[in-house]
Amino acid sequence: MTIKHTLFFTILLAFLLGSAFTLPQDQKKGPAWDIPTTYKSKKNSEKPTDESLKIGKALYAKHCRSCHGNTGTGDGPKSKNLETWPGDFTSESFQKGTDGELYFKSIIGRDEMPNFEKNIPDEESRWAVINYIRTLKK
Repeated sequence: MTIKHTLFFTILLAFLLGSAFTLPQDQKKGPAWDIPTTYKSKKNSEKPTDESLKIGKALYAKHCRSCHGNTGTGDGPKSKNLETWPGDFTSESFQKGTDGELYFKSIIGRDEMPNFEKNIPDEESRWAVINYIRTLKK
């Protein structure tokens, strides 16, 4: 094997190994959320009950799971196609947000995070999703 071939294979191997360890978390984080004050202080009108959590889980599976994953860690099958990482719902930093902040992020959205006001038209169901997302904490 010549030096050229050895060098070529070394570079190829380094490239392949580097590519193999690229994780979805290497996607850029989006800018900080600019959440209006009215949403920061918005109160959750629905207490989490077994029934509302069941509804929230079903709506999450239908509308959120494809990007945010089964457990909310941002590893859904569509997440790899996004420019920005969807985030980790299980993290302390996400979970410490107010219910109103989670409502804004989850229902109103921005950029690659779509607005779900039409897909989830009633407040009771929207809060059911937020209550379900709260169950995903570590």
